[in-house]
Amino acid sequence: MDFRYLGNSGLKISEITYGNWLTHGSQVEDDMAVRCVRAALDAGITTFDTADVYANGAAESVLGRALAGERREGIEIFTKVYFPTGLKKHNDTGLSRKHIRDSIDASLRRLRTDYIDLYQAHRYDHETPLEETMQAFADVVRSGKALYIGVSEWTADQLRAGHALAQELGIQLISNQPQYSMLWRVIEDQVVPTSKELGVSQIVWSPIAQGILTGKYQPGKQPPADSRAADEKGGADMIKRFMNDETLTAVQKLVPIAKDQNLSMAQLAVAWVLHNDNVAAALIGASKPEQVTDNAGAAGITLSPDVLTSIDEALGALPEKDPGKTSSPKERLV
Repeated sequence: MDFRYLGNSGLKISEITYGNWLTHGSQVEDDMAVRCVRAALDAGITTFDTADVYANGAAESVLGRALAGERREGIEIFTKVYFPTGLKKHNDTGLSRKHIRDSIDASLRRLRTDYIDLYQAHRYDHETPLEETMQAFADVVRSGKALYIGVSEWTADQLRAGHALAQELGIQLISNQPQYSMLWRVIEDQVVPTSKELGVSQIVWSPIAQGILTGKYQPGKQPPADSRAADEKGGADMIKRFMNDETLTAVQKLVPIAKDQNLSMAQLAVAWVLHNDNVAAALIGASKPEQVTDNAGAAGITLSPDVLTSIDEALGALPEKDPGKTSSPKERLV
C-alpha cells in the first residue's frame, strides 16, 4: 500500500481508503461487513471513511466494532455530519453549532474512539452562516474530538470561503470528498485547481462509478441479481444515470485496455483516479472481502500517457464534466 499526504498537512493516509456507504448496516450483514474491514486491513489499508447518516448511525457502529482492538495510532478514521440523523427532527440536520456538537459526540460513541482523524461537512449548508459552522468545527478540533476538518461536494467558491475562515480560526481544512471517476469528472475544471491553490486534497468516492466500470453490466441485458443495479434499498437509484446502452457499450471498450495492463477493470478505474495528483485517496466500498482485495491491487499502479489517452478515446464525450454538477441541497433535508 502507498500513502499520500492529505492536503497541506503532515497526515498521511492510505491511497486506497475503505468506505462503508450503502453497505454496512444496510446491504451487507454485520459479519460480512467485519470480514470486509479485516480484508482491508490485510491489504494494508489504514484509512476508513464513514458518516453518521449511513444507515442512520448503524454503519458507524459496525465500523467501530470491526476496528475494535486495532492500534488506534495506526489507523485513520473519518466521518461526516450534515444529513438528517436520529429522530430526524428540526435540529437533527445541517451544520448548525447544535447539530455539529450533538453529532460529533454520537459519532465518537458509535465508533468507539476518543477522536476522529478527519471530521467532514457532508454537504454545504445554505441555511447556516458559514461563520457559525466553521466556529463549531474549530471548537471540535480544540476540544480534541477531531484533528482535521474536511468537506464533501463543496464548490470552488465554497472551498475558498471555508478555507479562509478556517485559517482565521487557526484550524486546518485539508480535504474535499467529491464524486470522481472516468465517467464523472466535474471537479477537474474548477474544484481541483482551487484545491491545489489552497492546499486541499480530494478523497474521491465512487471511483468505479457504482460498479459500472467493472464491466459487469452488459448492454441490452438485465443486471446481475446480486448487483447494486438490482438493489431496491437505494443502490439502483444511485447507479441508474449510467445504466444505458451507450455508456455500457463504451465501458466494454475498456476491457482490452485493462487486460493489456494486467489489471482488473476495477483496478484500472481506481488507478485512473489516483493518477490525478490532487487526489489523496480513492474510496472503495465492498460487499465481499474479495472485492476489497481486488480494488486494493490498484495501489502503486502508474498508468502511462498512452493508456490514459486510450481510455479517453474509448469513452469519447460520455464523461460528465460540467462543474455546475457539484452542488449541495438548497434546503436542509428532514
